[in-house]
Amino acid sequence: MVSLSDFQRIGVGLVGFGLFFLLFGILLYFDAVLLAFGNLLFLSGLVFIIGFRRTFTFFFQRPKLKGTSFFFGGLVVVLMRWPVLGMMLEAYGFISLFKSFFPVAFGFLGSLANIPLLSQLLQKMGDSGSMV
Repeated sequence: MVSLSDFQRIGVGLVGFGLFFLLFGILLYFDAVLLAFGNLLFLSGLVFIIGFRRTFTFFFQRPKLKGTSFFFGGLVVVLMRWPVLGMMLEAYGFISLFKSFFPVAFGFLGSLANIPLLSQLLQKMGDSGSMV
């Protein structure tokens, strides 16, 4: 089992609450306050988990600047109370930021699940990406 420090445990809690508020904000017809609160909790939890410097270097790498600008631009648009447009911008930024991570996650989920059709599908999705 992976041992977590106290700051990382707090970060996991903040990320969990952030995802909860994001989901709850979407379920309540894009409530701008819940979405903004969820975004802020998610980002602060990420800082607690991996640290400020690593978070900064992850978001501001040269190849990821387009995704970062869309993600933070969507966050600003949500804070200005235009939640639907802001969440679309954030979703595009999130996908472009984490597109190299999706094949790894799908491969892991495929090896984890023992459901015959689902595990084969997830393993194929995980093998389709390159590790470069």
